[in-house]
Amino acid sequence: MRINKYLALQKHATRRGADEIIEKGLVFINGTKAQLGAKVNETDKVEVRFRGPRKKLLYFAYNKPRGIVTHSAQGNNKDIDDVLPIDGVFPLGRLDKDSHGLILLTNDGRATERLLGPKYEHEKEYAVKTKNILRKSFKEKMEAGVRIENEMTKKCKVEILSNSSFSIVLTEGKKHQIRRMCSTLFQEIEDLKRIRVMNIRLGDLGGGGYRPIEGKELEDFLRALELA
Repeated sequence: MRINKYLALQKHATRRGADEIIEKGLVFINGTKAQLGAKVNETDKVEVRFRGPRKKLLYFAYNKPRGIVTHSAQGNNKDIDDVLPIDGVFPLGRLDKDSHGLILLTNDGRATERLLGPKYEHEKEYAVKTKNILRKSFKEKMEAGVRIENEMTKKCKVEILSNSSFSIVLTEGKKHQIRRMCSTLFQEIEDLKRIRVMNIRLGDLGGGGYRPIEGKELEDFLRALELA
């Protein structure tokens, strides 16, 4: 097994992150500094020798307001890093500028691939209001999957809340997916809010507010990502 795959399975880092700590000379196989692409067997002793104290891993739930870009804002726009007083964390995934709601923030690079990788199907839930009345066939067609350009979206769960609002649970994250799905079905979105990512819920967290994710909530989250 390649050393970067081994380190990823042992939850030291993602494969890319493992390559980085190997390049930094922090990984040893049987007492010898590991090289990129090296292979290990069950009988090999693998050590990761971090220099200095290991950083504390941080996780936050943040309620992104409308009008804030998730990251890499251009021109007069502001992104999360501009408005949030927490250093060293980054968003897991994104919400477009006109949407609001739950964004997870962390400094744990391992979580990105485990949450967003296409082979993983973690639930994300949204509350949506439309400008026009929902068609009778809307729920059935959304749940079955909608063709966006040349690709079908995966099956999802939809609950009709009123004649112009619904909740939807997705296990994928295509760009502007819900807006594009609704547009294909002749529905125009007035408001889109993410209210849950896996077991992490937005709850009554106010716009622009944030809270640490800790205790059992964090344990369950990391376990579902196979990071604990």
